[in-house]
Amino acid sequence: SHCDSEGGLLHKQPMMAGNCCPCCPHTTGASVPLKLSDVSLATAEQLWCTSRDQAVKLRMAETGPGSEAPMTIHQMFLKTVKIYGDLPAVASKKEGQWVTLTWREYYQQCRAAAKSFLKLGLERYHGVGILGFNSPEWFISDIGCILAGGFAAGIYTTNSPEACQYVADNCEANVLVVENHKQLLKILQLPHLKAIVQYKDELQQKLPNLYTWAEFMKLGEEVSDERLDAVVDSQRANQCCTLIYTSGTTGNPKGVMLSHDNITWTSNAVGAMTSLQHGVECVVSYLPLSHVAAQINDMWICMRFAGATYFADPDALKGSLGTTLKEVRPTSFLGVPRVWEKMQEKMKAIGAKSSGMKKRVANWAKSIGLQASYSAMNGENVVPWGFMLANNLVFKKVRWALGLDRCKNCLTGAAPITKETLEYFMSLSLPLYELYGMSESTGPHTISWENNFKIMSCGKVVVGCQTKLDKPDEDGNGEICFWGRHVFMGYLNEPEKTEEALDQEGWLHSGDLGKRDKDNFLFITGRIKELIITAGGENIPPVPIEDAVKAEIAIISNAMLLGDKMKFLSMMLTLKCIVDDNGEPTDELTPEAVAFCHQRGITATKASEIIASKEPAIYKAIQEGIEHVNAKATSNAQRVQKWVILDRDFSISGGELGPTMKLKRGVVVKKEHLRTVVIGLLNASVDI
Repeated sequence: SHCDSEGGLLHKQPMMAGNCCPCCPHTTGASVPLKLSDVSLATAEQLWCTSRDQAVKLRMAETGPGSEAPMTIHQMFLKTVKIYGDLPAVASKKEGQWVTLTWREYYQQCRAAAKSFLKLGLERYHGVGILGFNSPEWFISDIGCILAGGFAAGIYTTNSPEACQYVADNCEANVLVVENHKQLLKILQLPHLKAIVQYKDELQQKLPNLYTWAEFMKLGEEVSDERLDAVVDSQRANQCCTLIYTSGTTGNPKGVMLSHDNITWTSNAVGAMTSLQHGVECVVSYLPLSHVAAQINDMWICMRFAGATYFADPDALKGSLGTTLKEVRPTSFLGVPRVWEKMQEKMKAIGAKSSGMKKRVANWAKSIGLQASYSAMNGENVVPWGFMLANNLVFKKVRWALGLDRCKNCLTGAAPITKETLEYFMSLSLPLYELYGMSESTGPHTISWENNFKIMSCGKVVVGCQTKLDKPDEDGNGEICFWGRHVFMGYLNEPEKTEEALDQEGWLHSGDLGKRDKDNFLFITGRIKELIITAGGENIPPVPIEDAVKAEIAIISNAMLLGDKMKFLSMMLTLKCIVDDNGEPTDELTPEAVAFCHQRGITATKASEIIASKEPAIYKAIQEGIEHVNAKATSNAQRVQKWVILDRDFSISGGELGPTMKLKRGVVVKKEHLRTVVIGLLNASVDI
């Protein structure tokens, strides 16, 4: 053993003879461990820590899954480069053409970025904040920062200047990498910064220590391989390398510390469980990389399995994603529920315009598809009569039109999805596989995959991890707790918050309520903090009621249940409206909402037209829909008594939705104009 520069007692890292790969003239000491005896970990006393330079004990199993030898990000990267160096790693559009980097070129660029960070004075265990849309530069900044001994910290592009400053201060960022001038303006006033790098567009102003991407990549040319290798070789798998900032639905965001092992072990475990193949997978990157789901899916699992990541255009969610999917034809596609819902709405709108004959064929095929999907889900292996014909006439064409004809894993996660949307895609023989997890579990804790899914379940626990249901009630609902090598190190500089999340034994408490069925599928039944406790003391999970209302009434976009400390439940509703290029909801109804009106003899095309006149036919349809939902309520306390339509839909920019379109209840309740609506609602004389 020897002491490294940080003063921790470490075992000597074994040296690997020869060059690390044909493209690298230098020698490196970072071998890829194949057995536990090769592994060097930093000394650690506990399973958790909150200071930047500490290490943690790993939750390793003695044998089998969970006992694999730990490795650093660099070791995982190097292993892929050595075997798959000439295969495509990342691709992005430049002037309408796909430009690809191979794994070898990508590795070289990450090393060049790491040297530039060292040249700029990036200190060990300090942050590099990355603020921009997904791109090769985002990945290279992230990995380059880790190789240089820093913490990669993604920042949401929707963040205010104050929120950006909070993250930069919290991780003591030495360097910030921004996409363009708009993002640059948010962070110009920040202290502690040694440099800012802008990776897209021309610089609109020349400032000291502001670099273009090309300038940045040249900065470190004089930094020796030996200097970088010394930093890389000093890294240990049980030390922090990445910070994921929670979206801050309550208070300031917390910096979730993820270790090298959190990332490398989880990437391997998930890929192995879902039978990913080395060197053949490809994904489209478009969800925010500051969110753990996109980062694990797009960057790290692809690195572990030598997959290719294709970057969508920044306007992906405003319409161009469909084009990218058709060009790339990914083998795996991760969508938050809103993405799948938008696809569903678009296809329904197209279907509504079809001729009578086409409609009949589609409806027939969809009934067969739903039957076949349920049969597959239940493991019956019975293909319904007519499936081959339906597949050739409808399903293959739909998959091809969506760009999902090669897609083995259509994944959904990060927020609850409705049964209606799940059944819609099942009817097209395109089942969606639900995942569940959190930033604090390095992304997935349970996953669903082909022949291993159940509708409304978020799947089975990742092999090598464990689930405990804490304090279960008589129905088996308890708080979902996690154990495994995916469990985070702690919250940076926040010991109290860390102790709230991790119990004395090291189990991560999710704050979610759930239960398991006989086949070990996990079902989320509510969120402890979201539980509505009525004046009568009844505990009511709001999401199932909200989802039921949205599924029952096609014109409803968002629904939020109210009733905490109140005598009865009421609900705020929004109508489906077209979203403009800035992600702002407009007053224009979506085609599906317009069709809903037409079916009831109403010619309205704007939400304001319906709300201003309290359009009787629409209000009656909504009331009937809510009565249908109430008829299925498990108790009188769970019936919605009053409701109101808001004049504007919820949005990320409005603050009511988080980056993954999850409802931020606390924000909605605090909004002054909505508080007035609620008071009016509670005083309304008309009950349902």
